[in-house]
Amino acid sequence: MSVNLDSYKTFYYVAKYRNITHAAKALFQTQPTVSRCIAGLEAELGCRLFVRSKKGVMLTPEAELLYQHISAACQEIFLAEEQLSKHKSFQEGLIRIGASEMTIHHCLLPFLGAFRQKYPGIRIQISSYNTPTAFDALKKGEIDFAVIISPYPQISGYRVTRISTFRDIVIVGKDFSHLCSEKMDFQKLTSYPLICLQSGTGTRQYLEELFEHFGQELRPEIELPTTDLIVPVVQQNLGIGIVPENFARKALQEKSVFQVHLRQDFPPRQISVVSHQLHPISLAGQQFLQLLMQQMTMDDKKSTPQVELSK
Repeated sequence: MSVNLDSYKTFYYVAKYRNITHAAKALFQTQPTVSRCIAGLEAELGCRLFVRSKKGVMLTPEAELLYQHISAACQEIFLAEEQLSKHKSFQEGLIRIGASEMTIHHCLLPFLGAFRQKYPGIRIQISSYNTPTAFDALKKGEIDFAVIISPYPQISGYRVTRISTFRDIVIVGKDFSHLCSEKMDFQKLTSYPLICLQSGTGTRQYLEELFEHFGQELRPEIELPTTDLIVPVVQQNLGIGIVPENFARKALQEKSVFQVHLRQDFPPRQISVVSHQLHPISLAGQQFLQLLMQQMTMDDKKSTPQVELSK
């Protein structure tokens, strides 16, 4: 038997209202169209479903049996359509994001409030990952996308979209402010107590490789678990900090820390969104990324005109 699902939908409304006219109005159809559909369904199933009365129609015992199952199926279909409609209009949804501590602070936190205010029904889950574990979570489908910082491995099967560029800078407190009078090279930099992230982070590995490139070994005096701790420690004059510029911007404006310029600037680093090609991103996730990229592009144009958005 291969009954058209529309026929069962018509049957559902006739059985629900016990009235062909009311069913026709609910279906936005004419009464003769509904009657023909029911007659066709009865012929297809080989049994009578309705008995006409002055008040409408009565269900036969066979129709009562059929309605129990069709009613449950229709309710599930209607619920699915309602939920899908809410997802399409961003009234509901779930976004699963993998991000490092740095990208949470640099990209997500300034943006999340505005997004949540615009789409309060969308749930957001943020998991803290370093770059290797983020790629693994993407492969397993545990997150929709990850926001990571270069350098990162070039692995096939992933989509990578750059959304922002930043530079690391060297900052000092007032007791070391005399170092700002001239440009410093990496060799001289290592002669002072350095403050940076602890081992095991992508940023720490990046800095170690960079110092090695200039023939120096990175041996920090103070190692911290999160980037946002670097500026407060530098403000206490405990050493020279290496930190992304935006983490120090407010302190630089307040003159509680000062920037030391280098002969060889830190190369720019990229913040990118990575997703797995085999795991499509939800409509809510796509909307989140579109607005995030727009916001990051506008912010970068204000601070770093050379940034371009790769698609």
